[in-house]
Amino acid sequence: MNLELSVEDARWTDLELLSGRAIDAVLERFGIDSDICEISLLGCDDARIAELNAEFREKPSATNVLSWPAEDLAAEEAGQHPSLPSPDFTGEIALGDIAISYDTCAREAEAAGKSMDDHVTHLIIHAMLHLLGYDHIRDRDATLMESIEVEILGKMGIDDPYNG
Repeated sequence: MNLELSVEDARWTDLELLSGRAIDAVLERFGIDSDICEISLLGCDDARIAELNAEFREKPSATNVLSWPAEDLAAEEAGQHPSLPSPDFTGEIALGDIAISYDTCAREAEAAGKSMDDHVTHLIIHAMLHLLGYDHIRDRDATLMESIEVEILGKMGIDDPYNG
C-alpha cells in the first residue's frame, strides 16, 4: 500500500502503525490488493481539523476524522454494498484522503473508557469505509457500515465500539 502520511501533531507517535493495520484489515475484508492502493493520511490537531471541516463541510468545529473519497462508489439504494474500486490505467487504485485529530480522538477515547489505539483503529476503519463508498446518513446504510466495522474490529481483537 502506498500510504502518504503527514503528521502535523507530534503526539501521533503510532499513527503509521495503527493506520497501516487498520487499512490492511479493511482492504483484506474486501479482497482489494493493498499493494496497488494509494491513501493520504493527515494526523493533526483540533485546530487543523476544524479548518478542514469548515472548508469542506461548512461546519466550523473540530471532529474526530474526515475523509475525502477519490471516487464516488456509493450504492444507489439504502442498505446496499457500494461498488468496489477498480485500478486506473496505471494499475493503481487511488482511494482518497483521511484527516484525523489527536485532540478529539483522545477526548472521545477517555470519555468512552477505551484505549486510544483501539479508538483510532476504529476511526481509521470508519474513514476507510467512507473511501470505499459506505455512509451512515440513512439508517440502513448506517447499520450496514457499523456491522462491517464491528466485523473487522472483531477480527483484530477489538471490542464492538457501539456496545460498550
